Amino acid sequence: MYRRTFLTAGLATLATGGHALAQMKMDDMNAMPGMDHSGHGMAAEPAKPAASLVLKEGETLRELPRLANQATETGLFRANLVAAPATAHFAVGVETPVLAYNGMTPGPLIEAFEGDRIEIDFVNDIPGEDSTIHWHGMPVPADQDGNPMDPVASGATRRYAFDLPAGSAASYWFHPHPHGKTAEQVYRGLAGVFLVRSKADPIPAAYGDTVLVFTDLRLGADGSIPENSMVDLMNGRVGDHILVNGQKNPALDVPLGAKRRFRLYNATNARFLKLSFGAANIVVIGSDGGLLETPVAVEDVLLAPAERLELVVSFDKPGAMQLETLAYERGWMGPGKPDDAGLALLTVNVSGAAGEPMPPLPEKLRAIAALGPTAINRRFVFTEKMGMGASGMEMGFFINDVAFDMKRVDIVAKAGEVELWEVVNKADMDHPFHVHGTQFQVVEHERDGKVTAPAYRAWKDTVNVAQGETVRLLLKQDLPGQRMYHCHILEHEQLGMMGIVDVTV
Repeated sequence: MYRRTFLTAGLATLATGGHALAQMKMDDMNAMPGMDHSGHGMAAEPAKPAASLVLKEGETLRELPRLANQATETGLFRANLVAAPATAHFAVGVETPVLAYNGMTPGPLIEAFEGDRIEIDFVNDIPGEDSTIHWHGMPVPADQDGNPMDPVASGATRRYAFDLPAGSAASYWFHPHPHGKTAEQVYRGLAGVFLVRSKADPIPAAYGDTVLVFTDLRLGADGSIPENSMVDLMNGRVGDHILVNGQKNPALDVPLGAKRRFRLYNATNARFLKLSFGAANIVVIGSDGGLLETPVAVEDVLLAPAERLELVVSFDKPGAMQLETLAYERGWMGPGKPDDAGLALLTVNVSGAAGEPMPPLPEKLRAIAALGPTAINRRFVFTEKMGMGASGMEMGFFINDVAFDMKRVDIVAKAGEVELWEVVNKADMDHPFHVHGTQFQVVEHERDGKVTAPAYRAWKDTVNVAQGETVRLLLKQDLPGQRMYHCHILEHEQLGMMGIVDVTV
């Protein structure tokens, strides 16, 4: 029984351990947050936005505070990160309990250079919960990657230490990855930016370098953040408000003729962001793993959960330009489908007075060598299975017909070998696919019998696999150890759509 049929019967809940299907009896289901307690056992729609709460809008876009480097030695970045409960002020006159890094959500921005040594002392002050820091997309050793197999207990401290190799300049981010708690810790506020810079950046400094971190927020009437509903578990949590750097529709002032470099981060649990800057011209210059070979002009961009993009936007007309969402069909089950079209995320006020002349964007940004030849081909199939079983309702999100088991290695790879991965989505909705420990190159998409090449060659660690689509990618793991691969809709990851690759020498 597939998802749309299953909805008429009811929903089940989280996958645990290595069970092929998660099971929960109806009386247990009715006791869960977000369930209809009327006895029908139906999935509840996410809570409606609290009408009495007003979020502050139109404030000046804030820069994310930089994490201070405590080291005095050249080439070393040393700092502390503390994950702990904190209070945020999203709505006027209301305090919201959150989780935060160093008291901030999004967390402080870490900025370092290729070649630097990184030493971060992480303190988990989340009461009663394990946590980790996963350095999303970064080429770090397996034992430093914050995998769920390596939890940091509540009250414990753990040092993450690694070197940033040459060629690693890119827009990375960090977030928790404890088994069974990743989704909750992220939507409660834990996410941050890790910006690795090149010492020879070809993008003109006159464009600036503006970080835009997209998160989404759901508030109860008392200002608290509600727990996931059953609809959230099935579709992935989509909040009621999209925030940029923790603000609702902030404002940015630029002179006429300005070109601005923006780094876009989708740090939401499950929201797909199709974005346009209206009449402003957009050029893509980078993706998850850094700069492209050459700039690519586009009209809009799609940013799946966990993806990043670098853009240069030209503001050649006076007036207000809005970064806004466009409609995108990612697939949805049941009630509560969000209407994501026409939401203003950022307002850029372009003055009537021209600024300083802008230097041109280089035609060549860097070289990206093609991966190959391949040593092995692998196939990963996304499915969802749901229905009635002997113990009640059963459901699960699967890769190759199995749910995640932290004690099971799913595939064994050899360090340094190029592999072709074919990722097939037979499920009812889009799934963004993420691989730890490396960057890959997408070589083609196939849907409805039509094969297309990507618009540009890029290094990526996350790629959207649309419903009914097959994505083929080339990758090479250089560092040994166990790595994760999973859907980056965080609720789906927790429901079983994750696996382990053991990289051997």
